[in-house]
This record gives sequence, C-alpha cells and structure tokens, in this order.
Amino acid sequence: RLADDDWLVADLGSWDAGRGAIWRMRVGADGAVSWTRLLGGLSMPHTMARGPDGRIYIAEMSRIFVLDPERPNATTAVVEGLPDNRLHENRHPLSAFVFDADGALLVNLGAPSDRCVDGRGRPNRNARGQCAERAEQAMVRRYAYLGNGRWSREWTPYATGLRNSVAMVRHRSGAVYQGENSVDLNTPERPFDEINRLKPGADYGWPYCTDMATALPGWTAAEARCGRRQSPVSLLPPHAAPLDMLYYEGAMFPELRGRMLMSWHGHRRAAGRIVAIEVDEEGAPLTDRPARYAIYPRGSMPYPADAPAPRARVLTPGWNLVRGTRPQGSPVGMAVAGDGAIWIADDRAAAVLRIARE
Repeated sequence: RLADDDWLVADLGSWDAGRGAIWRMRVGADGAVSWTRLLGGLSMPHTMARGPDGRIYIAEMSRIFVLDPERPNATTAVVEGLPDNRLHENRHPLSAFVFDADGALLVNLGAPSDRCVDGRGRPNRNARGQCAERAEQAMVRRYAYLGNGRWSREWTPYATGLRNSVAMVRHRSGAVYQGENSVDLNTPERPFDEINRLKPGADYGWPYCTDMATALPGWTAAEARCGRRQSPVSLLPPHAAPLDMLYYEGAMFPELRGRMLMSWHGHRRAAGRIVAIEVDEEGAPLTDRPARYAIYPRGSMPYPADAPAPRARVLTPGWNLVRGTRPQGSPVGMAVAGDGAIWIADDRAAAVLRIARE
C-alpha cells in the first residue's frame, strides 16, 4: 500500500519471461478505480515489500530491485543472479523474499522439479544415493544486509529442503514462518502442505520426506532419514497451496488481531480460501490433535492421528465456482489497508477484492 487509496499491484503477465508489469491502482472517493502502468517487461514479478530503509523492493524471476513509484524507470538491483528459470525447465520460478530482523534478505529458490524423479517416476539419484538436482535450489538463501540499502553479493543457505517458499512471514518476535507447497502424488488425500518455522541450518526434507516424518515414494527410509529432518509446526490440507502469509494488526476486525492470515490458492478440496489462524506469542500456529475439520470446505479428511492441524477460521466460506455468478476463488497476495480492510489479489478472476465490515 502506498497510501490509503493508492496500491502497487504485481502482474505476472504469463509464465513467459518479459511479460510482467507493475501497476499503480488508485481508488477514488466514489469507488472508481484507475490504473497506471509503472513498469513493464518484467519476468514473473511477485513479492513486494518495504525494506528497512523504507523503500519499496520487488522480486522478479532472477533479481530483487528497488522501485520508486515516482521514478519507475530508475530501478536499482540489489540482488542479482538468481536462477533464470523457465516453466517446465524449472518448476518453481518465483523469487519470494522477506526481511529478517537484522535487515538480511531471506530469498526463496524453489525446487527445480516436483520431487526429483526421472521421466519414469524413479528417483533421480546421484552416486551417493541422494537427489542429483542442483544443490543451491530448494532452499531459502540469506543475503546479509550491509546498510544504506545494500546487501552482500554472497549468500549462505538459511534453510534447505524446501520445495517452494512463496509464502513467508516474519513475526514481531523475530520468528520466520514458511508455507510449504508439498509434492504432487496420484491421490488428492496426500501429501499435506505445511507451515514450517524456519531455523538457520535446518533441513525440511524435500524431496525425501513429507508430512511429519513420512518418506516419499521411491526413497528408502535409509535414504530419506526423515527423523533427522525438521518437522512442520502444523500441517495444512493437501494441496492448499499457500501463497501468502501475514499477521493481521488492523482495527476493522479486532477479533482477528494478531492472527496469521494465509491465502490458499490450491486446486483441489482446499482451494480458494483465506484463513485466519490462532497463534502463540512467537507467532506459531496453535494446533489441535486430533484435528478440527472446519478448515475443509466439505466432508472430513482426517489428518494423520499424531499430526497437528491449525486452529483456523475460514474468512471466505463458500468461495467456490457458481457459473454465471462467480469464479472459483484463487487468492494470491494479501495486504491490509489503513482502515484494517483486507485486500486480496485473485489471479483466476483477474480481480482485486476487499474484505471489510459495512
């Protein structure tokens, strides 16, 4: 949000390089909306955030840059050399990021494939029996902050074994959380997506493990070593596909204050929902064992007996396809306005939506 009535909107354009754009959206007092294209020719722009210096930072496929909305053509790159991915050659090309408490950039590098298997579905092993894909992906990198709007060119692994960290958030306590889009299997009931608390140096299991400590098909228990990998703090419904996370601190919905909001973009039973999750003093989801089923749109799909499920309230009940009335909800990014209303980008409807009290 630039001001009460001005917003920046990232337009992916398509999964082809050079077709993305950044728009300025202005909402007039009469509700009329006007659009100004600030910058084009971008490759899959996604995350936007204010940095420790108050400037606006935007991630596209292979870099993170500074944008001045009043001088949009004078961009400055602060991180470069991220993988120049192409869809199907690299499955997870969005370079999401968050700022850590010390100003460091924590940057998503998605896994180069779904689950590191060959064309016949067999694990793509190297000579040591491990995943043979590029070791510098499927992780969150850390770029140290040097001050004065500059970051180190060198990076270190912050957390590894993460298939796709498009959704990340830092709590005011300093804890960093990630919403994991898990692998695709031939059943809609498995595997579960995850919420992970990111810890420096921890490995979260991709492509060997899923759920709390379950080896994925094709990997032996000895190869997977799930017991040595960091377990999630909570499981999410299968294929919920979390794409954004934030902590709500607005005034419009006091009953939601402090909760973790998540957008579930998914394409199966848990598709199209915004949920508000109860959290503890460090921002971690409060969970139930056995799970409550209110977060499922219909029926009950039991979690593993010993697995934690979040105490979540669905803010968009019934947000499903009704032909001639509304499309299937497919939320991506979220933001909170000055009045506390929740704004959402919906990529299937090509719309910006507002959740507010009358």
